Amino acid sequence: MTHNLISHLKKAQNILITSHAKPDGDAIGSSIALGLALKQLNKYVTIYNKSKINQKYYTILPSSGLIKKNIENYDNYDTAIFLDCGRINMAGNAGEKISKIGAVINIDHHKTNTGYGNFQYIDPNAASTTEMVYRLISEMKTPLNKEMADAIYLGILTDTGSFRYSNTNKKTYEICADLMKFEVSPFLIAQAVYGSYSINRIKLLNVALDTIELFEDGQIAIMTLTSEMLKKTGASHEDTTGLLDYAVNIKQVKIAALIKEYSIEAETEDNTYKYSVSLRSNGHIDVSAIASTFDGGGHPSASGFLINSELLELKTKLSKLLK
Repeated sequence: MTHNLISHLKKAQNILITSHAKPDGDAIGSSIALGLALKQLNKYVTIYNKSKINQKYYTILPSSGLIKKNIENYDNYDTAIFLDCGRINMAGNAGEKISKIGAVINIDHHKTNTGYGNFQYIDPNAASTTEMVYRLISEMKTPLNKEMADAIYLGILTDTGSFRYSNTNKKTYEICADLMKFEVSPFLIAQAVYGSYSINRIKLLNVALDTIELFEDGQIAIMTLTSEMLKKTGASHEDTTGLLDYAVNIKQVKIAALIKEYSIEAETEDNTYKYSVSLRSNGHIDVSAIASTFDGGGHPSASGFLINSELLELKTKLSKLLK
């Protein structure tokens, strides 16, 4: 599957790597690991993401500083690599321009991936995109180093929910065991990602929990976050990460949704959408099928979409679909 892709990468000279906006540990980890591997092959590599990188990732990966927010000249590149992007537009407004760069390589583990690009490496059975990057680096016979190993471990840790999600498998643990050879510290990485909260996050959590509505005899939970709540608590967009876990972990809840005002996470004045919606399941229901009906996507147990709708109308439509 990867033979032609690797053959092309060995010939490429100037490579642009991008991942989805609002990057999580998997998007950042796969970008850094693959970027450093290609630099070892003496390629000119630029890593781009339209969004501000969460400060906690710099603690784990100093190379996060390599990620640029602007692309000076698209003509400089002969190859573009999209990582962890089910759709081109997930990379933001620059996605369409990037997709017109020479050869486009699509590396992803979401089953909702649209199959774009000249080369596709898509494996829905992989626990994370970083797992796929690990395989690719191994096949390219590029030596791993500590920072690449840290990046891969970060992506696996976050996309498996600390090895709690149903996508965790035997191969996941085998890769992590190999990464230990490079002095990866599971404790330090877990502490950086999950180990501390701001007091404002705790205040926001208190307010957010009050918004939870239960439907279908407690099997469906919907949580709502508004920009006013963030203003009131002094919380930031980064403080909203992981709040939905509290709803989906309620006893009897099978599906949980977080309806969040899009202005909370929009970095520019964008009136296209009113809300972003994150969906989680207890592992037995495929929420990516629901997200797809709204032109979204993701994993069977964790997906999302953007929508322009009135809140009451959205809640009604969502509760019916979840039912």
